[in-house]
Amino acid sequence: MTTLFLIGIGTGNPDHVTGQAIKALNGADLILIPRKGEAKSDLADLRRQVLSEVLTSPVPVAHYDVPVRADQDDYLGAVNDWHDAIARVWANAIAAHRPDARSVALMVWGDPSLYDSTLRISARLPGLSVKVIPGITSLQALTAAHAIPLNTLAAPVTITTGRQLRDHGWPEGATTLAVMLDKGGAFTTLDPEGTEIWWGAYVGMPEECLIQGPLAEVADEILATRARLRAEHGWIMDIYILRRGGDV
Repeated sequence: MTTLFLIGIGTGNPDHVTGQAIKALNGADLILIPRKGEAKSDLADLRRQVLSEVLTSPVPVAHYDVPVRADQDDYLGAVNDWHDAIARVWANAIAAHRPDARSVALMVWGDPSLYDSTLRISARLPGLSVKVIPGITSLQALTAAHAIPLNTLAAPVTITTGRQLRDHGWPEGATTLAVMLDKGGAFTTLDPEGTEIWWGAYVGMPEECLIQGPLAEVADEILATRARLRAEHGWIMDIYILRRGGDV
């Protein structure tokens, strides 16, 4: 049986790649690299840069085009259809390049456990066994960049998405929110009074940009900066922490 290694690589900085990940990449029979269109070609370039830094001998690489997710009202249905399509592309890429592969590696931004779908997609391929190599999450990179703890003293943390924040507001009883997968500006739907934000884009990468302060004072700056960076690079990866009613 083929083993699919899902390898967390942090934000694409080769320094984020663990020793365990390096061993798995060097031991693979095939490495899959996704292509997400010309505007996001930097993402494939970053994966290739990681390989150039950590591979001690050549490993075959198969590039594949990521299917486009349908834009429809049934969000979960669209995502499930999209995952089915990606699974078929993975299977076809393996069959075309190394049908005899015993181990296949796929590099994942951050860690496969946190708001990433590779585990769900791989479950659609019954002919594969899956092994996860953990990586540095975007939350770890963000809190390190701002030099803050994720939680306040003895308090919980809620991890959510921009969609959830925009649709449902601040979760009841929450003190700290870590917000991921925000298409931009979900925090503008909140009453900013008494809320602090720690925002970062391309965290851990050479393009890293950080903004922190009272939400009421820095929200517009974050929105303008985000729009500028997205226009410059053609894509953006950002994340932020919101906090109310507690010390850092």
